[in-house]
Amino acid sequence: MRIDIVSIFPDYLQPLRLSLIGRAVDSGILDVQVHDLRAWTHDRHRTVDDTPYGGGPGMVMGPVPWGEALDDIRDREPDRLPVLVIPTPSGDPFVQARAVELAGREWIVIACGRYEGIDARVARHYAGRADWAGVAELSIGDYVLAGGEAAALVMVEAIGRLLPGVLGNDASAGDDSFAPGEMDGMLEGPVFTKPPAWRGLAVPEVLVGGNHGAIAAWRAEQARARTAARRPDLLG
Repeated sequence: MRIDIVSIFPDYLQPLRLSLIGRAVDSGILDVQVHDLRAWTHDRHRTVDDTPYGGGPGMVMGPVPWGEALDDIRDREPDRLPVLVIPTPSGDPFVQARAVELAGREWIVIACGRYEGIDARVARHYAGRADWAGVAELSIGDYVLAGGEAAALVMVEAIGRLLPGVLGNDASAGDDSFAPGEMDGMLEGPVFTKPPAWRGLAVPEVLVGGNHGAIAAWRAEQARARTAARRPDLLG
């Protein structure tokens, strides 16, 4: 899979060189390219924003540098169709099912907005282009960040860890909260490791008894109980 990320703060994406995603890049499972949007500006101030039509506070990122950047990146892989992802608090929720769907794509381009966001014509334009596989405006939560870079880090990790060979054990993703199957719409229950007792707290007896059927039933019940307590909306 290839992922291109465009930002005015490319150094913000340095953590993608670390941990699971960094190893996936080193092994060739994932190709991550980070670009500076200002490389597609043509004035001495390298301007990427302007005042909003209709008035109001803040600045809006203009369509001109974004159009040039996205067109240029698109032309580098003429035989593949990219999906344009725009992180925004006004987007559709970025949930596990969306991460699974995007992990099945061969190429994702993430446009990291700043200020009041990216001129809305950019999403509209690329949604109508036959040489793109659509546009997804996505939100990682009901809060506002200073820009799309932190959301891009979240999305790349959530998507990248689902690619075959990225996790030490590919089956691990099947036990995650929200994973398709038994965990769909559920939170994962509590987990434990050695030692069996720590500061007066013991590991639940069922987990050390060796009865795998009982363990599976206990874990399922714990998942249901945790979901009911912390995210009852998921059970609705």
